[in-house]
Amino acid sequence: MVEYIKRLLLGIIMMVIITILIIGSKQSIAKAEGMELSWIWPADGVITDVFGTRNGQHKGIDIADVTGTPVLSVDDGRVSKSYYSDTYGHVVFIKHETGYETVYAHLSKREVQEGQMVAKGQKIGLMGSTGESSGPHLHFEIHQNEWTETKENSIDPTKIFGIGEIGQHVSAGSMPTKAVEVGKTLSDKYTVKSGDTLWGIANKSETTVHDIKQLNDLQSEIIVPGQQLVVEQ
Repeated sequence: MVEYIKRLLLGIIMMVIITILIIGSKQSIAKAEGMELSWIWPADGVITDVFGTRNGQHKGIDIADVTGTPVLSVDDGRVSKSYYSDTYGHVVFIKHETGYETVYAHLSKREVQEGQMVAKGQKIGLMGSTGESSGPHLHFEIHQNEWTETKENSIDPTKIFGIGEIGQHVSAGSMPTKAVEVGKTLSDKYTVKSGDTLWGIANKSETTVHDIKQLNDLQSEIIVPGQQLVVEQ
């Protein structure tokens, strides 16, 4: 009888522990979903490749500049991995409280170690061309929850940054868009048609010419048919 009571109590205790863990997990997820992202660009340079190219095999965005260009963490987080890979070269992985894991690859030097806490804008390494790389650049990836070898959790960085097209220049530490709630698309894209003007597009999109120019890094109001512009939702 005593043994039965012990087993019963042990079972009840285990159920209570499991329930607490499940509730805690749900609360953490809910907290992450309610957060807002205000990430910064991780490096200076020109975007040379985007998500989904190479028959869908390119799972990130490439930012090219000279070797030694500082690479920054896009947000606060913890370094989950920091090592040398045959493919990624010198690479750093950072997990963020918002539920994402970011990857910084082909570095010439890593300046953080696994388990280290980093702040948004903190230098984590230097741009390079290590691993499978044809020239100095940062290969940057974003994964929902965590990175896996099959990269099934990868997401298009433009979903976070709102902009990011080949040939576009980006500046390390700058925030290209307004903060957005986790999991929501930051912006819509508009394809320029013949006869369009920035004023007309801004009017249709209920935004301003200034905002469109800022979002797309435009130096003038000249646009051409077929050009894609990011407009605020």
